[in-house]
Amino acid sequence: MQDAANDAGDLDVRSTVDLTLAVNGEDHRLEVPARTTLLDALRDRLHLNGTKKGCGIGQCGACTVLLDGQRVNACLVLAVMAEGRHITTIEGLHGPAGELHPLQQAFIDHDGFQCGYCTPGQIMSGVACIAEGHAGSRAEIRQHMSGNICRCGAYVNIVAAIEATAGGADR
Repeated sequence: MQDAANDAGDLDVRSTVDLTLAVNGEDHRLEVPARTTLLDALRDRLHLNGTKKGCGIGQCGACTVLLDGQRVNACLVLAVMAEGRHITTIEGLHGPAGELHPLQQAFIDHDGFQCGYCTPGQIMSGVACIAEGHAGSRAEIRQHMSGNICRCGAYVNIVAAIEATAGGADR
């Protein structure tokens, strides 16, 4: 049985890989076990703790980051799969002078968080939702944000923040 497992590929699960991750505009060289998730690389190796560990199986959205501008659950992406791509975390959303991203400010203005645990993933997903053009109505926002769970139930305020940021506060 062991030989069959080794025949499945050349990658030994105990092996490490050298890689460079472009995170928030900066390159970071890392040596990580081959099976390290992007989430673990961000949190444990780069100490970017804004990206939260939630379910670990891609169902809660707490670990949402942008990979080449597209939202992904960092718990489902291996770090090696992100090499050569641009990663944006909640820590990288600020403006050039350190000002909050408009959606971060809208979350404050619309009270879009309670305990705050899901907030980074909600904001990252909301940024993508707007960029993807899926913020045309409250129903559309709810549909395209459905992969992000808020256990506190701040959904109405989250939708309001996204709607306001997308320029649709009058809808």
